[in-house]
Amino acid sequence: MKLRADQTGERGLPMPLWLQGALESAQAAIISALVVAAPIVAVWATAGFQNGAADVLARLAGQTWLLIHGVPLLLETVGVGSAALPESGVLSLTPLGLTLIPFLLAWRAGRRLARASYTDQLWQALLGSWLMYAGFGLATGFVCRTDDVGVGLWSAALIPLIPFGLGMVIGARREAGSWSRLIGVDAVAWLSRTSQHSRWAGSYLVSAIKAGFVAVMASLAMSCALLAATLIIHWNLVIAVYEALDAGALGGAVLTIAQLGFLPNLAVFALAWTSGAGVALGVGSQAGALGTAVGPLPSIPVFAALPAGSLDFGVAALVVPVLAGTLAGWWFLREGENHFDEWLSIKIRARWFTATVSTLALGVMVGGVAGLFAAGLAWLARGSAGIGRLTEIGPDPLRTSLFVAAEVGTGVVIGYAVGPWLERQQKLREADLETASL
Repeated sequence: MKLRADQTGERGLPMPLWLQGALESAQAAIISALVVAAPIVAVWATAGFQNGAADVLARLAGQTWLLIHGVPLLLETVGVGSAALPESGVLSLTPLGLTLIPFLLAWRAGRRLARASYTDQLWQALLGSWLMYAGFGLATGFVCRTDDVGVGLWSAALIPLIPFGLGMVIGARREAGSWSRLIGVDAVAWLSRTSQHSRWAGSYLVSAIKAGFVAVMASLAMSCALLAATLIIHWNLVIAVYEALDAGALGGAVLTIAQLGFLPNLAVFALAWTSGAGVALGVGSQAGALGTAVGPLPSIPVFAALPAGSLDFGVAALVVPVLAGTLAGWWFLREGENHFDEWLSIKIRARWFTATVSTLALGVMVGGVAGLFAAGLAWLARGSAGIGRLTEIGPDPLRTSLFVAAEVGTGVVIGYAVGPWLERQQKLREADLETASL
C-alpha cells in the first residue's frame, strides 16, 4: 500500500531511497549550520571577537550547532582567585527556539521522502537519512573539540537524531495522512478484532490523553500571555539593560536573536512559575508565584522583567492551570467518551456515587497526563549554563509535574461538573440567535 491512496509511488529523484534520504539530511544539516553561522560571521565582521581566526569561528559555529540539537558541551576554564584552580561545567541549556530550525528542515525532508516511497520502502529512506545525520554530528563533534570545550562523540552522533528524527517522522506522517498508512498497518481491521470493552477502554484512555494535552497547551498559552504582560510592564527596565550593555546595533540584534531562541524555554518557565512550582535561576535562587528569592543575575535584558519584591497577589496566578483543567474537563464532556462512568453506572445503581467517583477518577487521570506532559516540557527547557551559580536553570520536572497535575486535576473536576450547565447555556444562546434571525 502506498503512503497516500491518491498518489502514485513516483520518486522525486532517480536514485536509491537510502541515497535520497542521505542527500535530504545532508541538505538539512548544511542549511541549519549556515543559519547558525550567520550571526557569528556578523559579529566577526564588526570585530566583536578577540580571536577572529577562521578555525576558531568555525569551531564556535559547530559547537553552537551541536548545542541547538541538545548536545551538552563540557566547559573547561581556570578559576579566579589566588589559587586559579581549573573548573569545569556542562553547558546543557538548549535554546529550543533554535532547535526548531533542524526540526522544520527534517519535517520538510520527511514529507519529500514519504512522497518518494511506498509504505514498505520508507525505512530505507529514513535509515539512510539518519545515518548521514549521525555522521554529520559525529564529524562536527570531532572537529570542534578544543581544550576549553569538550564534546562527547557518542552524544554528538546520537542526540541530534532526536529532534531531526522526530521532525522527519512527523513530516512523513503528515504526508501519509495517518499513522496506520505510515507503518503499513490497517488500524480499523485491527480494532475490529478487539472486544467492545477493549475499544471503550482505549477510547477513554485516548480521550484522557488528549484532554491532558489540551490542559497543558491551555496553561502554556495563558502563561505566555502573562509573560508578555510582564515584559510590557517592565519594558523600561529591559531597555535600561540594553543601554547599559552598549552592544551596538549589531550586538543588540544578536543578543535579541539569542533571547528569541530561548523564548520556548521562557514559556515553560512561565508555566512553572504560574503553577507555583517555581523556576531555578541559579543555585539557591527560586522564582515562583508563591515566592521569589533570586541572587545576582547576569545582565540579560529579559531577566529585568522578572517579577520581584513582595508578590501579595502572586497566589492568584495558580488559577491558570485550574482554568486550563476546567477547559479540558469541558472538552472531555463534549468528546463523549467517558466509558468508565457508563460502566460504573451499569454496575452500581446509585447515580450520586458513580458520578462522583467517575468524575474524580477523570480528574486524577487527566491531571496525571497533564503532569507528565509538564514534566517533559520542564525537562526539555531546563539545563546548565556552564560554570558558577548558573549550573541550575529552569523548573524541576518532578515538582512541576506534581503542581500541574494537582491543579489541572482540580480544574477537570470543576469543568466536567459544570459542563452540562455550560452546554445548556450555549444551546440557549444558539436558540436565541436563530429566533432573532427569523
